[in-house]
Amino acid sequence: MRAFVIAMECEADAVRPHLRPGDRLYVAGIGKVNAAAATQKAIDEGATEIWNAGLCGGFGDDIEVGDVFAVEAAVEYDFDLAKLNGTRVGTIDGFDSPYIEMARVSGQETASTLRYRILATGDHFNDSENDYALITRELGASLRDMEGAAIAHVCKLNGVKCMSVKCVTNVAGKGSMTGQYRERAAFALERLAEAIPALFAAV
Repeated sequence: MRAFVIAMECEADAVRPHLRPGDRLYVAGIGKVNAAAATQKAIDEGATEIWNAGLCGGFGDDIEVGDVFAVEAAVEYDFDLAKLNGTRVGTIDGFDSPYIEMARVSGQETASTLRYRILATGDHFNDSENDYALITRELGASLRDMEGAAIAHVCKLNGVKCMSVKCVTNVAGKGSMTGQYRERAAFALERLAEAIPALFAAV
C-alpha cells in the first residue's frame, strides 16, 4: 500500500486529486512528532511505500520561490548529542550518519529531470542566523521543513521506502522568511500541484 503523509490540509488538497485506488492519505499536522506518529500509523496499517509532499524554505542563490525539488537525504538539524558522545549534529542515537537517505523518484520523464537537494528538518520556523549557518555550512542542506526527516527516520527504522518532494515558499536572504511564506505560499502550492501528477505516477 502506498501512503502519503502530509503536514497541512492545504498541502493535502494538492495531493488528493492524484491518489490512485488503494492509496491512503494521512494529514499529520505540523511538526516532527505529528509527522512521525502519522508515518508509524501508516506503516502499521500496511504502507510499504511512504510519500511526503509539501512546502519548504530554501537556502542558496540558485533557489527561487516556486522551485520544486526531490529530497535526496534528510537530517534533523535540531537533534544534537555532540556533547554526550561526540557525534555530528543531526546524528540520531544508533545511526552512523546525520543523513537519512531517501529513495529516488523514478519511472516518469518529469521525475528524471528533478533536482535533488538535502532537506533539514526541525521544529522551528524562524530567521535565525545560527540555524542558517548550521543548516547550510555544517550540514550542506538547502531546503528546510518541519516534518520530512522525521518521516524518513520512522521509515528507516521500519525498513520502508520513503520519497519526498518539496516546493519552496521562502528563500533566506530575500526578506523575512515568515513574510515570504505568508505572501507566496499560495503560489508555491499551485506549483506543487502542477508537479504532482507525473511524480506520483512513478512506480
